[in-house]
Amino acid sequence: MSSVLYDLPGPAARRRAQIGSAVGAVVVAGLLALVLWRLIDRGHFSEQRWEPFADPDTWNAIGEGLVNTIKAAALAIVLSLVTGVLLAAGRLSDRSYVRVPVVTVVEFFRAVPLLMLIFFFFLASPSTLGSYGALVAGLTLYNGAVLAEIFRAGILSVPRGQSEAAYSLGLRKTQVMGQILVPQAVRAMLPALISQCVVVLKDTSLGFIVVYPELVRTGRQIYDSYFNIIPAVIVVTAIYVSMNMSLSWLAGWLERRTRQRSDQPVLSAADVDQGAAV
Repeated sequence: MSSVLYDLPGPAARRRAQIGSAVGAVVVAGLLALVLWRLIDRGHFSEQRWEPFADPDTWNAIGEGLVNTIKAAALAIVLSLVTGVLLAAGRLSDRSYVRVPVVTVVEFFRAVPLLMLIFFFFLASPSTLGSYGALVAGLTLYNGAVLAEIFRAGILSVPRGQSEAAYSLGLRKTQVMGQILVPQAVRAMLPALISQCVVVLKDTSLGFIVVYPELVRTGRQIYDSYFNIIPAVIVVTAIYVSMNMSLSWLAGWLERRTRQRSDQPVLSAADVDQGAAV
């Protein structure tokens, strides 16, 4: 049995693929074992290197860095979502004098490196914004531009017949957008939205450059004081992985919830008639 694009692999090809996968796994495992052995040989996993993490003051410092990371990420995520919605609305506008400037803004902030944005705000107004404000402002503009494209693509992914049917019933554009398109688009956008929120959370580590006391900078202070870079990196990485896995779990839970509701009509006929009468 064959496909239009390619022939399905036969027994010999599948056997070669399995052998290649096994060899690759052995090579990767060997490299990891070699790296681990070198680290152990140099004493990076000695009890002395891990001793600072038995000190409550060390964990208090890590806790403060974690709180600062969450504060910056939470505010940046909220502001990025609001900015993304506004920019997406501008990009979908029928008026060219609104759409063209918004397109320029979106493409500009998507193209500028995030680190340059954070530096710009920090150097432009160090006394007003400070390191926290500069970090949040940079994250907001960059991720807001990215989210604007996600929102726009999600709305445009809804079949055109949905909006045409709503317009034929006399609904205004704002009603079509809010009652027809957005509820359906959210289901398609949700995985990408959560993924971008994870990106925002990880990008808060760039606050290290503008001396914002987030988690990475706290880890740097720990290994500068105790010369235990590998244990400090492992602890900080574990915290980041835990936070990102929590967001991934939230994404899966929200996706299951929306899938359970997907069998129900987004808008009933009575709602459409009521909206048309407004």
